[in-house]
Amino acid sequence: MPNITLPDGNKLNFQNKITGLEIAEKISKSLSKQALIMSVDGELKDLSYTIEKDCSIKIFTSKDNEGLETIRHDTAHILAMAVQELFPGTQVTIGPVIENGFYYDFARKESFTKEDLEKIEKKMHEIIERDEPTRREVWNREKAINHFNKNGETYKAEIIQNIPKDEEVSIYFHGKWHDLCKGPHLLSTGKIGKFFKLTKVSGAYWKGDSNNEMLQRVYGTSWSTQKDLDEYLKRIEEAEKRDHRKLGKEMDLFHFREESPGSVFWHYKGWNLFQKLIAYMRGKQDEAGYKEINTPEILDRSLWEKSGHWEKFGEHMYTSTTPDEKIFAIKPMNCPGCVEVFNQGLKSYRDLPLKMSEFGKVHRYEPSGALHGLLRVRAFTQDDAHIFCTEDQITNECLSVTNLILEIYKDLGFTNVLLQFSDRPQKRVGDDKIWDKAETALLKAIKQTKLKYEINKGEGAFYGPKIDFVLRDSIGRDWQCGT
Repeated sequence: MPNITLPDGNKLNFQNKITGLEIAEKISKSLSKQALIMSVDGELKDLSYTIEKDCSIKIFTSKDNEGLETIRHDTAHILAMAVQELFPGTQVTIGPVIENGFYYDFARKESFTKEDLEKIEKKMHEIIERDEPTRREVWNREKAINHFNKNGETYKAEIIQNIPKDEEVSIYFHGKWHDLCKGPHLLSTGKIGKFFKLTKVSGAYWKGDSNNEMLQRVYGTSWSTQKDLDEYLKRIEEAEKRDHRKLGKEMDLFHFREESPGSVFWHYKGWNLFQKLIAYMRGKQDEAGYKEINTPEILDRSLWEKSGHWEKFGEHMYTSTTPDEKIFAIKPMNCPGCVEVFNQGLKSYRDLPLKMSEFGKVHRYEPSGALHGLLRVRAFTQDDAHIFCTEDQITNECLSVTNLILEIYKDLGFTNVLLQFSDRPQKRVGDDKIWDKAETALLKAIKQTKLKYEINKGEGAFYGPKIDFVLRDSIGRDWQCGT
């Protein structure tokens, strides 16, 4: 006899076990028609999930992020289902939800064409029209591995082998077609709706490793209304017009070459703009009391070991062994060099806060598939600053530098700014007591700005908590910029 607590505090009592859909029907007929999934004591579940004990329930519709994400998740499944109906022998791998949509990776010898995407999209509409029922089964691990291997789905079998032993092997059926998935999912394919679009195909390595097979990744977007879909496609169209890679070529600003991936070849006009931006930044930092320094680009391995970068960031560093067998690294960050400048000579508490700035060229190894124009590179100039201060100055200095950054963004035309506070990650250096103090001071500074902010648990740098500044551009896209 489960007692169900609703989000508003009201309670519903049932004599027997009950499903999420039956709870929605009990609340109202209109909710039962709109309901997509639910949460049971905070854990997302299908509406077909059976409840046998007291718990708290929340029903989600397409107006909720949870509901919309589930629509996109189901659309990804239907994409895979359509591909295998049209192109037998194609292996499916993974198909997650991403921002504004989804993708699915396929193993297939022939490349997908634009015409193929049109056929797949048409087949997806047919599957949704068929309103195939969805159900979940939990399989024995060995049964699942053998089943997928027998069907030629070796990627799925490999995924199952890597599922932790204490986790269920969950299989979702849409009609007869089925896939390995944690869920949750909608009650049937008809619940997805028809407001989706396949957008592009690209290459993707299995598990993101360039040593593995190259797969084909089909991207798509899915929404709860035609209006939302049309608006999104319009934003994509506008984004393509504003693509900085296209503009850089048309305006003779810069280019990239395979001989130096992720590094910019600046042309005269582009370099002139770059220098003007640095001059502006230098002026703002001078006004704020920063003292500019410059440190070497190549430093001995011992310094990186001392700073913790060698252990925590080593895989992203460019290194070289000299003829005398010393190991050096091109700096991925300016921090250790700046600390070395601070350590030179005697310092008094009267010198604090001491603010140092640097326009330092840094290099970081990024996988080739992650590179994206000027937005994701391997070599860039970081307008860095380090503030050395006493413990009781931390909050004021954090507030001061936050206001300086916001002022700069405003000058550059960005007024819609979101702050994201990230606290200690699992992989970190330092004592937890120091982390406690740093996080408290930083969060206090954020609250004093009175701006909207989010908390990203465990997403801080390995050496300290951080505030990320997310800017919204003219067509509504969000970009994480300063830290």
